[in-house]
Amino acid sequence: MRELTGRVAVVTGAASGIGRELALACAREGMRLVLADLDRAGLDATLALLPRAGGPTSPAAAPLAVTCDVSKPDSVERLAAASWDTFGDVHLLFNNAGVAVSGPVWAATIEDWQWSLGVNLMGVVHGIRSFVPRMLERGQEGHIVNTASVAGFISVPGSAVYCATKHAVVTLSECLLHDLALVKSRLAVSVLAPAFVNTGIADSARNRPAELAATNPLAAPFEERMRRAICAGRLSAADIAQLTIEGVKADRFYIISHPAILPSIEARAREILEGRIPVSPMP
Repeated sequence: MRELTGRVAVVTGAASGIGRELALACAREGMRLVLADLDRAGLDATLALLPRAGGPTSPAAAPLAVTCDVSKPDSVERLAAASWDTFGDVHLLFNNAGVAVSGPVWAATIEDWQWSLGVNLMGVVHGIRSFVPRMLERGQEGHIVNTASVAGFISVPGSAVYCATKHAVVTLSECLLHDLALVKSRLAVSVLAPAFVNTGIADSARNRPAELAATNPLAAPFEERMRRAICAGRLSAADIAQLTIEGVKADRFYIISHPAILPSIEARAREILEGRIPVSPMP
């Protein structure tokens, strides 16, 4: 979609980080917005920034904000229904909400797995199930962007749970692309794969459900390493959002924000093709 003005964009995980910046970037494009997150206070903070991005008379100045738990299918279905009830259509869907856990895989708790899979993978699944059939029915041009990570292409020590969810999002997005082609749909697909960006994901446990609170007891050193890497990231969440909008306009499927990771992706592919034992991508 090269022309975004006046189109309707839905952004999950819009309370902070890349989701917030995607909302601001869409507002600058003159899009009408549906913003969703479990963090209502953060969502309200994003809403407060939008007039500066879109201006008081632009379509972006009157967004719909919905408190939504993407891990729950009924919650995402209500989000989709509210989107169509308010705007009558959706053209650009960002399945962006995500969380992170760390630690060696043998010590990961069942709750680590349930929480991460629920948000990172099933959040995308629920978005596809609730939005794509409606978008197909309209028969119009549209675009779905699923946020994965470079961790969806490589295997990072101490990040098995996170990597597993993001690898799943990558292949889910590829399959979605192929399935849409089978029905000659006008919907395009992208998978967004950022590396370390200071988005607040290191503090995602602030919204972790109490019933899933049990965490990996060996996580601390891995979490500290992740925080250092995130803080050292050169690209901001705003940079990633702008790259994503450019990718949508250019109809790019793989939106990989950090080209420096490409040699690691290539090395993994060669290990597979040559039957070699994998080498850690981390120094």
